[in-house]
Amino acid sequence: TALPSFAQDPVATSPAPVESAAAPAADAAADVPPVATAETAPAVATDAAEAAPAEAAPAPTISKPDTVWVLVSAALVIFMTLPGLALFYGGLVRSKNVLSILVQNLVVFSLVAVLWALYGYSFAFTEGSAFIGGTDRLFAAGLNASSIGATFTKGVYIPELAFFVFQGAFASITCALIVGAFAERVKFAGVLLFTVLWFTFAYLPMAHMVWFFPGPDAFTGTDVVDSVLAKSGFLFAKGALDFAGGTVVHINAAIAGLVGAYVIGKRTGYGREAIRPHNLTLTMIGASILWFGWFGFNAGSALEAGGVAAIAFVNTFLATAAAVVAWTLLEWITKGKPSLLGAA
Repeated sequence: TALPSFAQDPVATSPAPVESAAAPAADAAADVPPVATAETAPAVATDAAEAAPAEAAPAPTISKPDTVWVLVSAALVIFMTLPGLALFYGGLVRSKNVLSILVQNLVVFSLVAVLWALYGYSFAFTEGSAFIGGTDRLFAAGLNASSIGATFTKGVYIPELAFFVFQGAFASITCALIVGAFAERVKFAGVLLFTVLWFTFAYLPMAHMVWFFPGPDAFTGTDVVDSVLAKSGFLFAKGALDFAGGTVVHINAAIAGLVGAYVIGKRTGYGREAIRPHNLTLTMIGASILWFGWFGFNAGSALEAGGVAAIAFVNTFLATAAAVVAWTLLEWITKGKPSLLGAA
């Protein structure tokens, strides 16, 4: 391969020396200012070549389409909880407890959103240990319009604030999900205390262990993989894959709800009086909003408006529809007729 001129051997490329034609010519040359010789040219060119990469390195650029998609997805996740999840739970409880379950969803969601800004985001998504993040973003320090966040593709960035609010909506709905397991059995103050403790000591460590890594741009070669994984969350470094909260959100909240329901025990009057849903119309509306919001929850987790988001969108569309059909048929076979409660 031909080398650049400044990298070639100056002896090989210089013209063959010729004998001076006459002494006057040599005298005239003495009056001419000195010029760069072949021996000095490579050094100058080398310096320029070394400086070129630094000057040519492009500054990180925000992807506007991906930013819009993540922000819209965050809004859809918020819409899932308020009013979607609240209506879903509100229709399932008895009429005397409807307002209680609605206010629990509203306040729990809002409380976690505030805690997320105070310390949650920092402990979940900054570099710290393998089990919990650091303090770089406590009280949302450093979050501004110019701070950027990585996606899952090298060189593609979104505002860090967009990632902050998207993950904050995730954390908030996760805590609100557990409210249904305590319905009609826990005082409001107890729900709030549990939320603070569980969010701090269960959700944040799990989110950090499963989701945190320094970003795709950190993987510059095979020689740095171990050092990058050493800075990542414990389960991420072990190969855990959680695209849209299967572990951090659903398994995590399900275990909390199961243990909580077991410890608290049965509802007062269970087995002695009928405990029927208050209003299945509310439940149907809530379930429909949840389905709609889940497009942002799942497809938005791609953090980019591309093919992966499209796959997640289609899977959410088909899987939910298949679940409705499957449960309807199951009830039809086992109970003789389907029900709105089962389908929702």
